[in-house]
Amino acid sequence: MSKSSPAVSQLFTSAVQNGNVSQLAAQALNIPDLGAQIQEGLGVAPDDVRAQEVTLVTTLVDDSGSIRFAGNSQLVRDGHNGMVAALKGSKQAGGVLMHTRYLNGTVLYPYSLLDQVPQMDSHNYDPNGGTPLYDQTALILGTVLAKYQEMEEAGTAARSVTVIVTDGMDEGSRVHTADSVRKVVNDMLARERHIIGAIGIQYTDSRTGQAFDFREVFREMGLQDRWILTPENDHSAIRRAFNFMSQSAVRASQGGAQFSKTAAGGFVTP
Repeated sequence: MSKSSPAVSQLFTSAVQNGNVSQLAAQALNIPDLGAQIQEGLGVAPDDVRAQEVTLVTTLVDDSGSIRFAGNSQLVRDGHNGMVAALKGSKQAGGVLMHTRYLNGTVLYPYSLLDQVPQMDSHNYDPNGGTPLYDQTALILGTVLAKYQEMEEAGTAARSVTVIVTDGMDEGSRVHTADSVRKVVNDMLARERHIIGAIGIQYTDSRTGQAFDFREVFREMGLQDRWILTPENDHSAIRRAFNFMSQSAVRASQGGAQFSKTAAGGFVTP
């Protein structure tokens, strides 16, 4: 365990004591070495954030080889960069902290002010890994909860929007299952301070000829139907999905009333 892990452990202890996380969810995240991985994503110190309230916008992006094989790498880059641009152009841009981690564990950047967020490009995004969907979802949600608690302890009100982007079912998770992820998701959603969405890019199993049912997978992980998009594997549909994601994040960042309205309504779609 790294020296930084006890700080994360203390954040979870405080979160349980303050009612921001249930004991059940905390237990699901009590995994050896998870604290060190969460610490990688915490980023900017609360004292360096001038806003009185913040929205934590977090993306978990699939970097498996199937993204590249399907010719979707640049679409994912463009989708991420478009979301950053949309948030930068919003009224509350100064109150947004953004963090992106890849599905195989690489942190593209920890929680950062928008003017410090790098572009996703061919140098820092070259999808060629696997799909440990459950393990990495638990990790990213743990990071959201830790950052949320850190901001709250500093006296800064926080809300969060987390989006998972993938084109494959779980392969390679060693610790978590859909059930253990669902415990964390349900706990976060019950507190009405968190939005958790997902984009599942459709694909057809070459062995069976059947389309993979992403909606069912995300439901098993605890996500609500209104926060699940399942675009067909074509460029136009994928671009639209990322656009909906961007619009939803922008709307959710515009204060408490808009956050609640967005959470209740789901992805912003025509």
